[in-house]
Amino acid sequence: MSGTTGTESPRGFQFSDLRAMFGGAQSSLRQFGILGSLVVIILIFQIATMILKPNGTTLSSGNLINVINQYSFILILAIGMVMVIIMGHIDLSVGSVAAFVGIIVAKSMADWNLPWPLAILLGLVVGALVGAWQGFWVAYVGVPAFIVTLAGMLFFRGANQFIGQSTTVPVPKGFVVIGAGYLPEVGGPFNFNVLTMVLALLAVAWVVFYEIRTRRVQHRMGSASAPLWVSVVKVVALSVIILLAGWQFANGRPGTGFPISGVILLALVILYTFLTRNTVFGRHIYAVGGNRQAARLSGVKDRWVDFFVIMNMSVLAAVAGMIFVARSQASGPGDGNMWELDAIAAVFIGGAAVSGGIGTVIGSIIGGLVMAFLNNGMALLGFPADVVSMVKGLVLLLAVGIDVWNKQQGRPSIIGFLTRRLSRREPEPFQTPAADTVRGK
Repeated sequence: MSGTTGTESPRGFQFSDLRAMFGGAQSSLRQFGILGSLVVIILIFQIATMILKPNGTTLSSGNLINVINQYSFILILAIGMVMVIIMGHIDLSVGSVAAFVGIIVAKSMADWNLPWPLAILLGLVVGALVGAWQGFWVAYVGVPAFIVTLAGMLFFRGANQFIGQSTTVPVPKGFVVIGAGYLPEVGGPFNFNVLTMVLALLAVAWVVFYEIRTRRVQHRMGSASAPLWVSVVKVVALSVIILLAGWQFANGRPGTGFPISGVILLALVILYTFLTRNTVFGRHIYAVGGNRQAARLSGVKDRWVDFFVIMNMSVLAAVAGMIFVARSQASGPGDGNMWELDAIAAVFIGGAAVSGGIGTVIGSIIGGLVMAFLNNGMALLGFPADVVSMVKGLVLLLAVGIDVWNKQQGRPSIIGFLTRRLSRREPEPFQTPAADTVRGK
């Protein structure tokens, strides 16, 4: 960021102020290619659908709600997958684990008459046990995660079909709400979903609070801070986008609003963003992923980190599987098919490094939204499934190729500006070469 240490002195406009608005002194427009690509994709499909329909459909209330409903479970998987990939691992079992948990939860309600809240708790426990099993083989036996999760993909896919006898098992209406429900109407004179707008206002309040807190931390640490106008413009721009999106979600067809699955997704994004950026354990993940030996010499218990990350991935797979079953109103033998590839693609498109050590939750969500709007936009325009698949493959290859090329040229990775912000926070409990590498020093 541009500016002076601790305080700001009057000066004229500098181009670096624009860079500071989006991340930091070392950032460049190239680093925001993924976010820019998302905006361009949305605008292109909005214009294209406007040609076919009077008002366009990409940014319509109904379509935005559908995108969240249809892709929230993939975005949830991406949250866990980015932590796995930062550690230098890969998890091929998430789709099968999601299907396995889904059939157990469905059977527990259909055959065992278990109330749906207890069925959800059962699903989380099963996901944790599956993750602990796979994490044990990775962390303490030393089998590569690729092999362990490949075996898990085969085993739990078969277990899903064995338990469900390759049939569809319906779920009760109470359970459906987590995958196909919306924030409820509160009545009154309003003709829009009030709770959706309340959620948008809370998001705006969080943006303002976070920016103020960031500037205060920078001032207290004596680090450089951007001019005040940069923060004001950034907050205003984000607030306008959030409020416009909230208004669209709140003005869908009667009885709809922001999806419950979207609320769960937002809660998980906030939780895991805090975990990875503001906790010692989160920094351990980056340290081990960046340089395992250096992290181990610094006292990091790398086996425990491996174990937790793998187990956590299966818990999130369980959440994603239950949301999908709730939205489908039944569990079937084909659930979770190829989900792992969509989640992995979202993480790499969002800027994670193949070699590990780099990646963020927010970046993975952006990457997942790129894939979601590509799928959605091409479906609205009537593209066949084979063309959609080819385009997704090219987008993934291009995103990773650009990131690799940037690093070969000595430039930071696409998402590097986000991890570099860690260096402007409070003093860390340890310092390792790996941690410095992750933050781009």
